[in-house]
Amino acid sequence: QVQLVESGGGLVQPGGSLRLSCAASGSIFSFYVMGWYRQAPGKQRELLARISGRGDTNYADSVKGRFTISRDNAKRTVYLQMTSLNPEDTAVYYCNAHFGALGTIGEKVYWGQGTQVTVSS
Repeated sequence: QVQLVESGGGLVQPGGSLRLSCAASGSIFSFYVMGWYRQAPGKQRELLARISGRGDTNYADSVKGRFTISRDNAKRTVYLQMTSLNPEDTAVYYCNAHFGALGTIGEKVYWGQGTQVTVSS
């Protein structure tokens, strides 16, 4: 099992930058694929970015070129560096950990509690 705690959210002006952190505990961090999601009011939870234990990354089109996911396995932490923020980025941002092949009995998924990001003048 792994426990996830997000931090770094807050209020930022349009065009600004923010870095979110997700600290993991309870298991070997490098075994897990890590992801960042967000959910805005009235909308479905959206996958933003994922990073493998080896550092391979994938991004949603909505954030590609603006957001960067990274991880430090020694510190058991995953980051989301966000730039060129706009009001449409306002949402609760969630950290996610995934282990095992999709749809298999060994698949495990864990979520953090979320951190609020508000982009406003």
